[in-house]
Amino acid sequence: MQASPTAHVAHHFESLEKQTHAARLGMWLFLATEVLLFAALFTAYGVYRFLYTDGFHQASQTIETWVGLTNTAVLVTSSFTVAWGLHQATRGNSRGTAFWFFVSVLFAFVFLGFKAYEYSHHIHTGQLPGRYFAFSGITAAGGPIFFSLYFLITGLHAIHVIIGMTILAIVGVLAWRRKFDAEYHTPVELAGLYWHLVDLIWIFVFPLFYLIG
Repeated sequence: MQASPTAHVAHHFESLEKQTHAARLGMWLFLATEVLLFAALFTAYGVYRFLYTDGFHQASQTIETWVGLTNTAVLVTSSFTVAWGLHQATRGNSRGTAFWFFVSVLFAFVFLGFKAYEYSHHIHTGQLPGRYFAFSGITAAGGPIFFSLYFLITGLHAIHVIIGMTILAIVGVLAWRRKFDAEYHTPVELAGLYWHLVDLIWIFVFPLFYLIG
């Protein structure tokens, strides 16, 4: 037996509708701060690429484009599965939501697996940030800065992927336990919003490091 909508309303809200609006507003404000964070990092990347054009050009040639392209396809597909999970929630199909969220978590593991492979390659060849840089294939200045930004931005994004997949897993478990229905599925929606942001950020990361040469 599913709980009534009022069972999900906190005591300081008059209705489920107002609670949902407040939750959405809070999530959008949080996502805005995430956008500002990565916007600052992307700006730093643009400034240093202007200052060290040749070094950044040479460094970008050492990045495996196929890995970035594969991970882009993986994340885009995972956004689709998350959206489909939310669609199932709006129809009251909690088990369907759980299934598609768990599929999305699997895609996240695939993404992290390719990222681990990529990082291991850079570490093995000495393509490390700052003073740890020991790669001899880049002759122009700026190589260490490029990889500092590369590890900072992609590493921070990977942390967001880990956080996002954890949220999806938790919400998926709750959905499997039928904690949501067609009237109340706000956590499913908010989890989806966060995951779409993770995907959107990668859409900017991918061309900056993998395509612009």
